[in-house]
Amino acid sequence: MSHGIKTIIIPVRDLAAAKALYAAALGVEPYADEPYYVGFRIGDQEIGLDPNGHNHGMTGPVGYCHVGDVTTTLRHATDAGWRTRQEVKDVGAGQLAAVVEDPNGNVLGFLQR
Repeated sequence: MSHGIKTIIIPVRDLAAAKALYAAALGVEPYADEPYYVGFRIGDQEIGLDPNGHNHGMTGPVGYCHVGDVTTTLRHATDAGWRTRQEVKDVGAGQLAAVVEDPNGNVLGFLQR
C-alpha cells in the first residue's frame, strides 16, 4: 500500500549553498544537517538534498512513495513494466529504498520507513 509521494530527494553539487537556498525558499531550517544529506520537513512532506546524487546517476529530483513493503512494491512495479534503476537498499536508520524507471525515462522511488 502506498501512502503517496511524501519525500523528494534533490541532487545538489554544493550542499552548503543549496541548504541556504532551500532554507530561504521553504522558510524552515533543516531537521537533518549532515555532510551526506540535508533534510527539511514541512508538515508530512520531506525535501532532502543529496550531495552524492549526481554520482549515483540522479539527473533531477526523485519523488518517493512511502510504502509498507518496498520489496513487494518493487516486484509489482517491475511486473507491470517498470525497469529497476536502484535495487532495494538501506538508506540509513533502517529505511529501505528502491528506484524504478518507466519506458519514457521517468523515475519513481519507493521508501519503506
